[in-house]
Amino acid sequence: MVPKDNSLNFDLYPVTCEKLSNGRTNLEVLDELIAGGAKVVQLREKDLSDRDFFELATEFRRRTFQAGMTLIINDRVDICRAVEADGVHLGQDDFPLKTARRMLGPQTIIGVSTHSIEEAVQAEKEGADYINVGPIFATQTKEHTGTPVGIELFRKVNDLVNIPITVMGGIKLENLQQVLDAGVKRVAVVTGIISSDDIAIAVREFRRRITEVTVGEDL
Repeated sequence: MVPKDNSLNFDLYPVTCEKLSNGRTNLEVLDELIAGGAKVVQLREKDLSDRDFFELATEFRRRTFQAGMTLIINDRVDICRAVEADGVHLGQDDFPLKTARRMLGPQTIIGVSTHSIEEAVQAEKEGADYINVGPIFATQTKEHTGTPVGIELFRKVNDLVNIPITVMGGIKLENLQQVLDAGVKRVAVVTGIISSDDIAIAVREFRRRITEVTVGEDL
């Protein structure tokens, strides 16, 4: 595992989805993310069998470990534990956070998707290491099916919680500045990265723009 104190030190948070990757496999996407300098990746693949997802996660762990990259597994506490990933990301209807913490221990990162002030505050209270706020903008991806919450929710949550916050949902290079102007330091992206013609270039450009705003600040 990447040491926990360092593994949350990221600016761009890519999330996988093979069917949105323009014919590339998840492993090809991962290799391009690494080439672009991404520090973290969330492996999200809803349609695989347990065995296939475990095998994919095992290879993700091998490659991310070699690259010194933080690996977060979406939803699956059991797969996270089995492959010794750095963390797991839970939705509101997924495995209970407190139970996940007992199973995974204090050194494993646990992130939680939140869509309201109440959910964000509760996630911090229960021991989440970071939360995601979203969807910020309208999006057609399966990752976000709810009504956009807007950037204003991030501002409100940011004033109330003390753990790191990522934002997600419809974020592209074209609207990234609007997000950064609100004070966001960590941006989670699906299609804006993995659907791009050149993933490595997209990673570098997202990170360049984020860094221009956050340089010298503690993440």
